[in-house]
Amino acid sequence: MLNATERDTLLTIAHRSIAHGLQHDAKLGITLQDYPATLRQPRASFVTLHLRDQLRGCIGTLQASLPLVCDVAEHAYAAAFEDPRFNALRSEELSPELTLHIAVISPSEPLLCTCEADLLNRLRPGVDGLTLYCRQHRSTFLPAVWESLPQPAAFLAQLKQKAGLERNFWSDELRFERYTTESFP
Repeated sequence: MLNATERDTLLTIAHRSIAHGLQHDAKLGITLQDYPATLRQPRASFVTLHLRDQLRGCIGTLQASLPLVCDVAEHAYAAAFEDPRFNALRSEELSPELTLHIAVISPSEPLLCTCEADLLNRLRPGVDGLTLYCRQHRSTFLPAVWESLPQPAAFLAQLKQKAGLERNFWSDELRFERYTTESFP
């Protein structure tokens, strides 16, 4: 768990990364020794932007490869300027109406199941993030998605659809991993 100061530091880095991108059209450089050891450890994160309560960008990774402070800076920049669903953030959008949300991802664990009913019984609504793999198909939902899809069957059906599969698709080739997040603010 991150303490309040570490969370504030990551939120500040995310804001600085976006402001730097607007001013310099480049990513923010991070000097690792300026940050505590907990923020220098490899961790995965997602950064989500909302403008007037509407999604404005969301980029992240499930696999830790960078120090957390660098991961957050990279994903804040990418959410603002590289999310293919949106145009790059404009300077006038950097306002109090733009909110940032950071989710620090736990390591994933396989979620073994024998059938769809078994999987649905193992899911922990509001707690689990879920990643689906099947051949070339892959999709994930962060735990926050449970707020809009609180029923496990609907959550799974939408996850399948996001991966490009039919909502009622089931195969022995389906694999699932679950993870949790520490989300803030």
